Amino acid sequence: MSKLWGGRFTKQTNQLVEEYTASITFDKELAEEDIQGSLAHVTMLGHCGILPSEDVETIKEGLLKVRGRIQRGELEFAIADEDIHMNIEKALMEEIGPVGGKLHTGRSRNDQVATDMHLYLRKRVVEFAELLSKLQAALIGQAKANLDTIVPGYTHLQRAQPILFAHHLMAYVSMFGRDIERLQDSYKRIDALPLGAGALAGTTFAIDRQYTAKLLNFGRVYENSLDAVSDRDFIVEFLAGASLIMAHLSRLSEELILWSSTEFQFVELDDAFCTGSSIMPQKKNPDVPELVRGKTGRVYGNLVGLLTVLKSLPLAYNKDMQEDKEGMFDTVRTLQGALQLFVPMIETMKVRKDKMRRAVDQDFSNATDIADFLVGKGLPFRQAHEVIGRTVLYCIENGKFLLDLTLDEFKQFSQLFDERIYDVLQPQNVVNARNVYGGTAAPQVAAAIERAEAELARTQAWAAEYAERSK
Repeated sequence: MSKLWGGRFTKQTNQLVEEYTASITFDKELAEEDIQGSLAHVTMLGHCGILPSEDVETIKEGLLKVRGRIQRGELEFAIADEDIHMNIEKALMEEIGPVGGKLHTGRSRNDQVATDMHLYLRKRVVEFAELLSKLQAALIGQAKANLDTIVPGYTHLQRAQPILFAHHLMAYVSMFGRDIERLQDSYKRIDALPLGAGALAGTTFAIDRQYTAKLLNFGRVYENSLDAVSDRDFIVEFLAGASLIMAHLSRLSEELILWSSTEFQFVELDDAFCTGSSIMPQKKNPDVPELVRGKTGRVYGNLVGLLTVLKSLPLAYNKDMQEDKEGMFDTVRTLQGALQLFVPMIETMKVRKDKMRRAVDQDFSNATDIADFLVGKGLPFRQAHEVIGRTVLYCIENGKFLLDLTLDEFKQFSQLFDERIYDVLQPQNVVNARNVYGGTAAPQVAAAIERAEAELARTQAWAAEYAERSK
């Protein structure tokens, strides 16, 4: 069969041009969405009286047969047919004959491909919100099991103040919560139907775009036909959101890598998520978090790549926009893999409470509380800061920690010290002294977990509702 658009041409397309310009090698991922959109489109054509009902039924039956062939792996896609739309239309005409050509009435590949990507991403953002909620649940589970586990808190990767390990984990729950909010918000822009915009100017046929939107469960239709076929903001927004998710996963990956090292020994990752060395039999390498950390760069690259493609494009559709798909598909696969692995990896992670407590007992992260103690005695904070600095220096020079000092040694630096300083310096008391909203005190962390679980339930309900809408 000659090309479906070949009437104007007198020569066959150069083979290298066919190979270079074809997108079927990657946009075949949109096959289900393409058929879904076509079924709605032809139903609308019948509803509006643009096609007779017998043609509509024949085309719908043919599309379902083509869908079956694709699902069974029986349909071979051809580069000569360029893209998923032409491949499916050609397969449809092989099934039902020339009547299959009527399917393209009132639409263009420009609004068709845009519709496919809206349908595709609409499903994906719901799936990712659900996966993120599962990761949050895994982190919350570990937090609940470690409400009494104290760990050094760090700034500049230097020990700063003791905190609950649960508090540290809940920081990531908050991060992933913002990621979910961004996905939910982006759904609003994805949930718009471009179909009916035609190539750029609409169509002369009396179509009903709102009816098509209702069939496909879209919340609205694009207001402007030029914008409908040229808009890729919704993909950029998804890639930006995915980049932030990967940034958060990468930060957590870095901490897991550090915490599982011999130098820290704070956690142990399950063997199922680690690998060994081909030469050093003692090694247990945290390959999953390392790869997630590494793959973050490719997701960033996909975002920058699409922004660069779009930065100088005139309206409306341009062939450059074919470059919107590979990065999107790659980001979806990368993010899916990372989240699917992180959930069980966090769930099975062993927390070394003894190692964490030993680290807290052998540092100066309780020093700030001595300053607060002296301030409570009336000493200005800046003077208290200097007192504690000299006290810590004395400890370092004498191989001691703050709790090792006698009261006489404390009084060398300020006569305001008394026996209560030893209670102030106990790690548990240091932690629970931060009993403010969002702080690390056990009651505050327990309340934060309760709030997070309530939000988690709302996310899961949202995902269930919108997964049904996005089918």
